[in-house]
Amino acid sequence: MDIIDKSREAEHRAKLKKAKKIVIKIGTSSLMYKDAGINLRRIHKLSEIISDLMNEGMDVILVSSGAIGVGVKMLRLPEKPKTVEGRQAVAAVGQVDLMKLYSMAFADYGYSVGQILLTKNILDNEESKNHSVNTFTELLKMRIVPIVNENDTVAVDEIKFGDNDSLSYLVATINKADLLIILTDIDGFYSNNPNEDPTAVLYHTIEDLSEKIEEVAGGAGSKLGTGGMLTKVHASRLAAAQGINAVIANGDDPKIIHNILDGMDVGTLFVARGKDE
Repeated sequence: MDIIDKSREAEHRAKLKKAKKIVIKIGTSSLMYKDAGINLRRIHKLSEIISDLMNEGMDVILVSSGAIGVGVKMLRLPEKPKTVEGRQAVAAVGQVDLMKLYSMAFADYGYSVGQILLTKNILDNEESKNHSVNTFTELLKMRIVPIVNENDTVAVDEIKFGDNDSLSYLVATINKADLLIILTDIDGFYSNNPNEDPTAVLYHTIEDLSEKIEEVAGGAGSKLGTGGMLTKVHASRLAAAQGINAVIANGDDPKIIHNILDGMDVGTLFVARGKDE
C-alpha cells in the first residue's frame, strides 16, 4: 500500500514545505491526560507552534475536539454522559472553557482566536457554506486563528458530521487548503493496532486512494473522544482525492507540525491527487 520508490517518497514530502494554508485537527486524546485531566502544556505548545507558523505568513485553521472531554473534567464527572442530552450539556460547558484556554494560550504569542461552530447542514447549504467561507477568509485576513468544532449542543444525527476528522476534511476542502494535518495519539496509520500487535507496520506514504485502504483501519475512539483510525484514514483519503495533502501523525509533541512542514518522514502521508502529476 505504501510501496513506492524512496526518491518519489522524498519528493512527495518535499512538496509539503510549500504549504501556505494549513488545517490542523487535534483530537480529544491529544488534549487530555489518560485520567481525563486537561493537558495544559500541550495546548500551550500547540498554540506556540501555530503562532510561529502565522508569524511565517502561513494561514492556519485549527479544528479542535475536546469540548466534551473538558466539560467532563470541569464538571468533575466520572465519565462522558451516555445520553445525547447529557453530552450536549457537557459540551456547552466544555466549549466555553476550551476556548478560554486557547484564547489565553494564543494571547501569550500575540494572537486572538475566533470560534466557528459548524453542523453538517450548514456546509450542505450553498449559501450558508459561502457565509462560512467568508468568515474564515476574513479571520485569516485579520490574522486571527479560526478554531473550529462541531456544534455539539444542537447537533443531532441528521445534521452531525459524526466526528471532527470528517469535519476537518470538509473545512480543508471549502477553504482550499494545501495541507491537512490530523494529530492523534499514535504515530500514524498502521497495518494493525500497534497497541495490540507488536509486528504492526507503519505506512509512511499512501498513494492508493481507493476505499480498500479503509479495510485495515477500524476501532472506536477513546473514552472521551468519538473518532478512531478509520475516521482519520477516511478523512485523509478524501482530502487527498480533492488535491489536499494529508498527514496523520502523533500529536504528543506538537513540534511534529514543524517536522511535517520541513519534509521529514513522520506520520502517514496521503499523497494529494493531481499535486504531483
